[in-house]
Amino acid sequence: MQKKDLIIGIPKEIYQNCRCVAMVPQVVQNLTKNGQTVLIQKDAGKKAYYTNEAYLEAGAKLIDHAPDLYAESDVIIKIRIPLLNKETAKHELDMMKPNATIMSFLAPTLEKENVRRLLENKLTGFAMELIPRISRAQSMDALSSLSTVMGYRAVLLAANHLGKFFPLLMTAAGTVRPANVLVIGAGVAGLQAIAVAHRLGAKVEAFDTRLAVKEQVESLGARFVEMEIPEDMETKYGYAKEASEEFIKKEMEIIGSRFPRTDVVISTALVYGRKAPLLISEEMVKMLQPGSVIIDLAAEQGGNCELSRAGETVYKHDVIIHGPKDLPSQLPLHTSLMYSKNVFNAFQNLYQAEDDSIDLQDEINANALATYKGELVSDIVKKSFSEKGDVS
Repeated sequence: MQKKDLIIGIPKEIYQNCRCVAMVPQVVQNLTKNGQTVLIQKDAGKKAYYTNEAYLEAGAKLIDHAPDLYAESDVIIKIRIPLLNKETAKHELDMMKPNATIMSFLAPTLEKENVRRLLENKLTGFAMELIPRISRAQSMDALSSLSTVMGYRAVLLAANHLGKFFPLLMTAAGTVRPANVLVIGAGVAGLQAIAVAHRLGAKVEAFDTRLAVKEQVESLGARFVEMEIPEDMETKYGYAKEASEEFIKKEMEIIGSRFPRTDVVISTALVYGRKAPLLISEEMVKMLQPGSVIIDLAAEQGGNCELSRAGETVYKHDVIIHGPKDLPSQLPLHTSLMYSKNVFNAFQNLYQAEDDSIDLQDEINANALATYKGELVSDIVKKSFSEKGDVS
């Protein structure tokens, strides 16, 4: 049984072109049935096709303006990182009341100014991207939810840009051979891309530094491209480690060997909290056939391809290089639904006690909390600040 007077606020997302909402009406209803008070900013779900009326029916209260919502809420639930609200000329974190909690993607190792605001305003910051990938936390794994959307959309974008069919076709004009697709990285986004490309009839290969994913790749109908792995490339909690320059050079050689017969490259390689590894050089791009397509899902984090530009489509060496931004917003209805369930489960875990206290010894909370009541508690964030010579 949770504290009855805990007020939860769901603001409208202000990140450019974001169409998602952090909680959908059916999940809000779960909170209100538990006795929670839920405030939703007017039209917060409109771009994701969730109406104000649906939220009212779920038991939420509509709030017209963001400052009023932030001022009343004990817990703010968002999806995109907190930003300066241009309408109010105030940063979202500065509108929160002291000792309040925010549950959202926070990018705490990259957005150090946001961490400073969390500390200065004595806030508790629960970073959805820091939730450990352990079995008990699977229902809270928002990174996997967003990666599923990204992998799916990546293949559709590639098919849209590619000037040929994906599947094998027997036509009156003769046989059309299937497109060859190479997926770099077999995490959640990569596996989803493999599955969708295979369903569309493409011939799919996948490369990953983790031999453990070979069976998953092959079960989806793709060929696994192997390399000798000299070191453990995965952290305790299931995230990729940063590789050495020598290791990346070897990766690039193996990836490049596939390029002369590849039509589509979908790259998904990311290292949490750091710039994406460069795996596709300009010289490698020249190895692709004219009309080939690269979809770089790491473009917002620096890109896996040397020629990628976040939010742009680059045409060079007769190759199309697309660096999509905010792919989850291209499927706002289902992205919002999946994220809602993740953050709801994380909320339930965070506030298990009969009062509003938080168990800091719980493994999920201990890893996902960047700050607690104005104190920096995350070892990952502390290490990041220390490496940058900026310890709070």
